[in-house]
Amino acid sequence: MKETDIAEILKNTHTIALVGASDKPDRPSYRVMAYLLEQGYHVIPVSPKVAGKTLMGQQGYGSLAEVPEKIDMVDVFRNAEAAWEVAQEAIAVGAKTLWLQLGVINDQAAVLARDAGLNVVMDRCPAIEIPRLGLAK
Repeated sequence: MKETDIAEILKNTHTIALVGASDKPDRPSYRVMAYLLEQGYHVIPVSPKVAGKTLMGQQGYGSLAEVPEKIDMVDVFRNAEAAWEVAQEAIAVGAKTLWLQLGVINDQAAVLARDAGLNVVMDRCPAIEIPRLGLAK
């Protein structure tokens, strides 16, 4: 994926469902969620561990299907094997982008999502891409 495509995705994204969210400050998903909130994104934590709780002031949900609002991007902090199921859920809820975090590489999930019309970013982190592309606030 080209740099300009990634920049466009980040500029046009408002609501991010962060799948694999953790309430532990030492976890990468926690730090990335905090950064994305600082950058002005609406971030929805999604994980059975945060379902029914609030994390950084945001209501947590157990699955994408439970999120009651439109999701622009699904940011995946799960292992590569889980990415296939998350891709199916992202398609089902009408997300525009499936973003697989650093180290999360699942070509089948990427093809599935692309074939359904989603943008796919794989093996990258928005908290790295935002400042690298000059988009930080």
